[in-house]
Amino acid sequence: MTSPSRQLFGTDGIRGVAGEFPLTLESTHLIGRALGHDLVRTNPRARAVIGQDTRESSSWIADRVALGLASSGVEVHSAGIITTPGVAYLARSRRYAAGVVISASHNPWTDNGIKVFSGDGYKLPDSHELAIEQEIFSLLNNPQSLTEPSTSFAPSLPGEAALRRDYIHWLTTNISADLSGVRLLVDCANGAATAEAPELFRACRVQATFLSASPDGKNINENCGALHPERVAAAVTEKIGRFDLGVTFDGDADRALFSDAHGRVVNGDAILLLAARHLHAQGKLPGAVIVATTMSNMGLEIALRSSGIRMLRANVGDKYVLEEMLKTGAILGGEQSGHIIFRDGKATTGDGLLTALRVMEIMAQTGKSLADLISDLKVFPQTIQNMRVREKVPFAQVPEIQRAIEAAERELNGNGRVVVRYSGTEPVARVMIEAESEEKMKMLATTISGAIKNALGARGR
Repeated sequence: MTSPSRQLFGTDGIRGVAGEFPLTLESTHLIGRALGHDLVRTNPRARAVIGQDTRESSSWIADRVALGLASSGVEVHSAGIITTPGVAYLARSRRYAAGVVISASHNPWTDNGIKVFSGDGYKLPDSHELAIEQEIFSLLNNPQSLTEPSTSFAPSLPGEAALRRDYIHWLTTNISADLSGVRLLVDCANGAATAEAPELFRACRVQATFLSASPDGKNINENCGALHPERVAAAVTEKIGRFDLGVTFDGDADRALFSDAHGRVVNGDAILLLAARHLHAQGKLPGAVIVATTMSNMGLEIALRSSGIRMLRANVGDKYVLEEMLKTGAILGGEQSGHIIFRDGKATTGDGLLTALRVMEIMAQTGKSLADLISDLKVFPQTIQNMRVREKVPFAQVPEIQRAIEAAERELNGNGRVVVRYSGTEPVARVMIEAESEEKMKMLATTISGAIKNALGARGR
């Protein structure tokens, strides 16, 4: 859960509208300076790698952050357009002090964001983000810090292509199966995956066909990508028999959703199930345990239990899934949204490209289709309703909302779930209801959503 003390960092870094605080020319430079100061305190010769997605604003934000880092004495290397997990891999494999990603993931092109990985490839703990945030505000409040630096920034070698090739090569070493017979339809979301996916799948001899792989700075996630997995599913349906599966990435390709050969959307819960079972059958799932989140469907928990696998739940956000994995020794974890973390391959964050490879590898090794691998997953009806709010007041402090939540839990009586939480990156409340019947699910979701809207709803909406 996002700490109430943090004002800039959410569950996945800093996000906002490009050109507006905290993503202005001034503030992005100061974010780089604050991060640089933090790095050189422990390593006076610190180096950082910075990558970006395909948004129109990503280049200038990357330049401003890099300039701020350089002004603090950090040597900066640019990886250019690269996926978020690509930067995490480079940070840990090339011993950088930090990896920085300029991306707003699945958000529209007008938004952007800044994510930071430590030198071990992990996202920064909340406490570390808070310390950096306090320095950012200190710089903002110090008029001397607002002076425009006179030096220009030029990223150091090695070159962008070499860094990307290093990441692609590492991905190929994570699989051992022959994928040459796999026919794959890929939606790159006009995002970062366009820089790596074609070369990666070519290297693995996958017969890949690409959609939304022509970014223009403004079409990232536009009616494509992980928010629209139905697009790939529909394309697979139109060409029944031509593709074995489809995959769709989000803007920074740290997650993936799939379509089976019949055009049915397959989410992260199903991928966790097939991966967990495959690892367990091979004796490679320590403790017979995986980590999911509060949003994962009860059907997943039941299906795993039937295979002798226990499921733990973490807060939403792949950094929190990873924290629970490290604490419990689990090597597999993820989210319904498609963030899957394979610790047996030493990944330190969700990776859509790696997930796609692992799914195809399991299909190749078992000789089963994607549909067959998840055929017994019985999904409880689930709905998620989102409401924009004017402020994120703890729900327990709003009697009207708390009464609605408690009434829903009594109504379900253990045969369903209620999860009400705030988005970590937007002023949005999310209500998730699972129930045995569609009618009850919709009724309870509407009641709780109405209470939130009445008490906290954004004005003018």
